[in-house]
Amino acid sequence: MITDKEILVLYYSQHGATRQMAQFIARGTEQVAGVRARLRTVPKISAVCEATEPGVPEDGAPYVELRDLEECVGLALGSPCRFGNMASAMKYFWDGTSAMWLKHTLAGKPAALFTSGGTMHGGQESTLLSMMLPLLHHGMVIVGLPYSEPELATTQSGGTPYGASHVAGLANNHPISDAEKKLCLALGKRLATTALKLAI
Repeated sequence: MITDKEILVLYYSQHGATRQMAQFIARGTEQVAGVRARLRTVPKISAVCEATEPGVPEDGAPYVELRDLEECVGLALGSPCRFGNMASAMKYFWDGTSAMWLKHTLAGKPAALFTSGGTMHGGQESTLLSMMLPLLHHGMVIVGLPYSEPELATTQSGGTPYGASHVAGLANNHPISDAEKKLCLALGKRLATTALKLAI
């Protein structure tokens, strides 16, 4: 019998950096006793109407189902930066959650955000803000990163008070820095701690 509360770590990743961030955030959530992480992703969107992704991804986390949102006590949501916005695959998923919105399924649950982009000023903060919008409409409580996390003030790469971020480089060849890793862990831990306080 499962007694741990679950945090859904939902992400989309094209080149792997956002997926690595998701894994660090999941690790951070599991530093809190009584909490487990549930990693999930969303399928790519095809430009060809008849093309579909396989029902199970070739590698990585399984595809998300609406029941994952119903069963979680908190959500960490991650997407690569696409011109200062979330990736279309993630937006497409959230556009299909109206039935949950009508039932207030996510209202009162905490959520945190994370993103990866190619350049330092490539729109990571606006991407984090764009991902907040559907979550606020769902009634979720947004959890950010406070400046009590020392890496937030000293990072030379990613990290914002709006959520965790990573500067991947134009060729996606920059590894996640130590500061970025610590901020991912801290965000996961903060989300899990908040979720336990809010869970009824």
